[in-house]
Amino acid sequence: MTLIPEFEIGLWNGWIPLCLFYLIFGILLISFPKDVVKRLYDRSYWSKKRIVLIIIGKLLAFAYLILIIFTPLKIGFFIFIIGITIYALGLVGFVIALFNYKNTSISQPVTRGLYRISRHPQILTLLILYFGICITIGSWLILLMFFIFSVFNHFRILAEEKACLELYGDSYHEYKNKTPRYFLFF
Repeated sequence: MTLIPEFEIGLWNGWIPLCLFYLIFGILLISFPKDVVKRLYDRSYWSKKRIVLIIIGKLLAFAYLILIIFTPLKIGFFIFIIGITIYALGLVGFVIALFNYKNTSISQPVTRGLYRISRHPQILTLLILYFGICITIGSWLILLMFFIFSVFNHFRILAEEKACLELYGDSYHEYKNKTPRYFLFF
């Protein structure tokens, strides 16, 4: 791992796993019913303070993504194998979480599948996926950026939980008491 990566426009950069993820995600969103996609992006229950914090987090994530796009992958190094494995686990988990979300009625909170072991598997598996990309690039700077914008994702999670409590009431409160916020802990 290097502190500051070499930035270059290249064919074998971090944009490859990013494009694969966004291609799969885009295809799934297009194939999902419109009401599911609308619910996925509903921010009407969020406070202005949380929206500001989330915008800051998104700006940090954008900077992180720009760094990834212009940083070469460490193909041929053992760290690449570790990173691509973590990336693949995150990608598979994200797709499973999206289908769990899609297959739940809009009138009730999502509690099936990966949602049994985490209240926010979409966000967590996305972070696992991004962490895997960090490892495939092998840069401490990009890893630091990842951890900083991950902290801001916590504010997003808190906003989503508050919105779910308002939307689903007691059923979400009961689910919240039984299921950890993050996988297997907290």
